Amino acid sequence: MIPYGHQNINQDDIDSVVNVLRSDYLTQGPQVPLFERNIASLTNAKFAVASSSASAMLHVACLALGVTTGDRVWTSPITFVASANCALHCGAQIDFVDIDFNTANMCTKALASKLKIAKENGTLPKVIIPVHMAGHSCDMETIAVLAKKYGVKIIEDAAHGIGGQYKENKIGSCRYSDITIFSFHPVKIITSAEGGVATTNDVELANKMGLFRSHGITKDTELLSRPNEGDWYYEQQLLGLNYRMTDLHASLGNSQLNRINEFIESRHKLVRRYQSLLANSDIRIVTPLSNSISSYHLLIVQLPNKLHRKLVFNHMREMGICVHVHYFPVHLQPYYQELGFKKGDFPQAEAYYQSCLTLPLFPDLTSEELAFICDTLKELIK
Repeated sequence: MIPYGHQNINQDDIDSVVNVLRSDYLTQGPQVPLFERNIASLTNAKFAVASSSASAMLHVACLALGVTTGDRVWTSPITFVASANCALHCGAQIDFVDIDFNTANMCTKALASKLKIAKENGTLPKVIIPVHMAGHSCDMETIAVLAKKYGVKIIEDAAHGIGGQYKENKIGSCRYSDITIFSFHPVKIITSAEGGVATTNDVELANKMGLFRSHGITKDTELLSRPNEGDWYYEQQLLGLNYRMTDLHASLGNSQLNRINEFIESRHKLVRRYQSLLANSDIRIVTPLSNSISSYHLLIVQLPNKLHRKLVFNHMREMGICVHVHYFPVHLQPYYQELGFKKGDFPQAEAYYQSCLTLPLFPDLTSEELAFICDTLKELIK
């Protein structure tokens, strides 16, 4: 079976993890702060805070921005459920902004209209969470202008986006947001096995996220209310959680970062090959904005209307090609329907879902495998 995504692990990665296993620190040692510094350097952000997963970091980011009961958070309906769940974990209400069918990202026109109505109704969100679908940046400058106009904070869900760029800025620089979240799950651009990182340029947010991800506890003498208590002393200053990243995970992440440019270059090369082989078909590849550089975490296509996606999906799987679908609209999940969302609420997202298909894309995908994927798919649309 050709997977839709797969990690690339080399001997340096293995040696890095083994070195930690042989060291004095398995959990909270030097590798985690090194990983944070490396991510901050890569993205040109001032601060980075690592955690056990991107889902955990989304929760922490909401907490750091003060999201609580009675607040509202908006995100995209085309995303993994964690982008919405993080608000509910804070006791807030969640809502969605429909997507642009062509990009699968949050539609800025829909956002502008929804914000205007919310202002009139007194129901503005505290936070907006745009999602960089497939690694393609949202139109962040427009979103930032709207957010500033209405006094709304922004968390970029860049779980797919490490190594990407928007205009002249690295995704994660927080040029147009308060916080950006990355994921390092094995199918992502680089992996730490499990792990997430938040970047920000706000020292107060960085400190809060550092506290929330570790039980709300600190030993930093500059933050202690009793700095002279003794070296054994620590303080719980917030009601936090155990969302810490371990040195084992961070060591793998640090090693993988050495090859991030290689991985992204390989993905772009494969995408160009896909574009060439599918050019004369009725299959449309979902592509990034012209003023951005995608990390290409996913290669998503839109199938012609005449095709029944489920039949295509099943046939591709039968042929040994692990295609996937990203994503079933969050607002149509049973849990969210119990909250009052229903079919028809976000028509562009629902239309996108009906015909989207994710094709395999990862650095070790061979030319022969890619050609087989395209040939198999084109045969189905004849």
